Amino acid sequence: MTDREGKHLVVIEIQQSIVLRGIKNKLEDLHFKVTNIGADIREISRHAGKVDLFVLYLSESITDDVDSMTLLNEIIDEVDVTGQKMILIGEKDFLVDITRKKKNLSDFDRFYLPINMDKLGDMIDQLVDDENDGGQSRILIVDDDPAYAKVVRGWIGDKYQTNIVLNGTQAITFLMKNKVDLILLDYEMPVVDGPKVLEMLRSEDEVKDIPVVFLTGVGTKESVQRVMSLGPAGYILKTTSREELLGKIKAVIASHKKEK
Repeated sequence: MTDREGKHLVVIEIQQSIVLRGIKNKLEDLHFKVTNIGADIREISRHAGKVDLFVLYLSESITDDVDSMTLLNEIIDEVDVTGQKMILIGEKDFLVDITRKKKNLSDFDRFYLPINMDKLGDMIDQLVDDENDGGQSRILIVDDDPAYAKVVRGWIGDKYQTNIVLNGTQAITFLMKNKVDLILLDYEMPVVDGPKVLEMLRSEDEVKDIPVVFLTGVGTKESVQRVMSLGPAGYILKTTSREELLGKIKAVIASHKKEK
């Protein structure tokens, strides 16, 4: 298997496009693993945070279709929450214009038509390799409140590689495919709560030794005792400051590395 065959790209097709399908075929010719999904936010949500890169083709005709623009907004929100990397492909003038109108699109890399596939392949290699660079520790945030999770990512994202999932099932799926150095786990979540997720993690050999720090909104003595009785690497109150959060994360990761 070539190095590129291990890189999984998801091509998002908001509108049917011969150009995009041609790009998909050429990416496969460059030996990337490519999955093509259509205008289905459920499929986008299922892949977000679990693959190496999204490829999103945008044509000017998208602005004439209300449903397509609504889907674009949903895609932006989903990718923003998970921290998924994405490349935008399209005509230069149009991409410049739409990223000016939709500020959160400016966070993504752009590749302009006409496509030079060798250059696009090199760009994808660089983006994916940077993401997988072991220089920074990687943290997974598991919290059903995307607004709070994004705050945490904003606080720590300049020091750590950070990904977000919104429930325990997504966490297990993510961890089966990705290595992380620390898990920040919401104690109270619907359906599958933090303690149950921790129990699931401890039953899987591949992930059982990853340090887990609970995020909790209640700091009473009884609640803290209940949290710590489960044997996590620690706990963090959701009311904590950025400095306290960074200090706790640094201490837990350093302690875990010493134990190895």
